[in-house]
Amino acid sequence: MDREQEEMQFLGPFGIYTEAYQIILSWRKILTQITLALILPLSFILLAHIKVSELLTSRITHNQTELQQAQAGTQTYDNISNNISSEWTAFWLFELAYTFFFLIFSLTSTSAVVYTVACIYTSREVTFEVVMSVVPKVWKRLMITFLSTFLSFFAYTLVSAIIAILIIRGMTIGSSGIRLLIVLILFIIYGLGLLYMTIVWQLASAVSVLEDSYGFKAMVKSKNLIKGKMWVAIVIFFVSSFSSFVIYTLFEKFVVHGESLILVYKVGFGMLCLSFQSMLFLFGLIIQTIIYFVCKSYHHENIDKSDLSDHLEVYLGEYVPLKETDVQLGQFHV
Repeated sequence: MDREQEEMQFLGPFGIYTEAYQIILSWRKILTQITLALILPLSFILLAHIKVSELLTSRITHNQTELQQAQAGTQTYDNISNNISSEWTAFWLFELAYTFFFLIFSLTSTSAVVYTVACIYTSREVTFEVVMSVVPKVWKRLMITFLSTFLSFFAYTLVSAIIAILIIRGMTIGSSGIRLLIVLILFIIYGLGLLYMTIVWQLASAVSVLEDSYGFKAMVKSKNLIKGKMWVAIVIFFVSSFSSFVIYTLFEKFVVHGESLILVYKVGFGMLCLSFQSMLFLFGLIIQTIIYFVCKSYHHENIDKSDLSDHLEVYLGEYVPLKETDVQLGQFHV
C-alpha cells in the first residue's frame, strides 16, 4: 500500500479493487500460505456443506414420500419412520458441526488477513509464522464482536417481526392487494436494515483487530466510520455477493446436481469452484481492511504508521491492539 493516507479517502470501488489486486501480486507468497492454511479449508467447508446438505435433505424427502405410501402400523412404516428420525438427527448434527468449523476458520482467516494487510500498510516485515502466532490471540476479540453482532441481528429481527405483526393485524381496511404491498414494503425496509448491519459488522471486524475496541464498542465505531462511504461499501458488497451467487449456482448445477457428468469432470469442476471461492474470500478480506483505512482517511483520522506498527508487535507473547487514542491523532488538511 504505497498510497499516502490523505489520498485513500478518494478511493472508490475501482480504486479499492486495484489496491487489493496490487497487494495480492506484491505479497503473493504469504497470502498464498494464509490461503492454503485457512481460507482453502474455509471454502471447502462451505462447498461441502452445500453438497452434504443436499444429499441429506434429498434422502429425508425420499423417505417421507415412501412413508406417505406405507400403511401405518406396519413394520415397513416403523422402519421408514425410524430412518427419518435418524436422518434428521444426522442433519442437525452436521449443521452444528458445519457452523462451528465455519465460524472458527472464518474468524481465524479474518484475523490473519487483516493483521497481514496492516503490517503491509506499516511497511513492516511479516512472515507466515508471525501471523499464525498472532491469530489465536486476535480471533477471540473477533468472536466477541461476532456474538455482539449476532445478538444485534436477533434483536433487530425480533423487533421487526413484532412491529410487522402489529401493523398487519391493525389493518382493518383495504384490499388484499394493499395489504400485500404493505408487507412488501416492510420486507424491503427489513432487508435494507440487514444490509446496513452486515456492512457495519464487516468493518467492525477490522476495527476489532486494529483498535482497542471489540464487541458492541467496535460496532459503534464501525457505524461512525462508514458514514460517507456507505455507497462504496454497498457496491462492493453486492459485487462480492453476486460473485458468490455465481459460484454457488455453478457448483450446484455441475457438482451437486450434475448426474449427467462423469466423476472426473465433477471433481475437476468442484476444484475449480473451490479455487474461485478461496480467491473471492481472500480478495474480500483484503478489501475489508482497505475500506477501514479509506474510512479513517475520509474522516481525517490520521493513523501514524510507526504507532500502528508498535501496536502490531507481538511482545512477550501478547498481542497489543491499537488503542483508540492512537488512531485519532488529529486531523490532517487536504
